[in-house]
Amino acid sequence: MDAGSIVFRAQEAANYVGLSASTLAKMRVRGVPPPFVKLGRRIVYRRSDLDDWLASNITRSTSEPQLASLGLNNGR
Repeated sequence: MDAGSIVFRAQEAANYVGLSASTLAKMRVRGVPPPFVKLGRRIVYRRSDLDDWLASNITRSTSEPQLASLGLNNGR
C-alpha cells in the first residue's frame, strides 16, 4: 500500500493534522478543505489529501490571513 492510499478515520485525521475532531466536522459541514471520502455513513480522509492540504496552508507570517482557509472566520 502506498502512502496515497492510506486512509484515516475522522479522529485519526484530526490527530494527524493537529486539529480537534469537532473542528474537522465543522469544516465538513461548511464544505471547506480538507477533502474527505464518505463510505456509507463512515467518513475517511486520504493521507495524500491531508498532506496536500497541509502543504497548501504553509505561511511565512502570522499576519497572513488563515482563518478563511479553515472556514472559521464567521466569528464563532
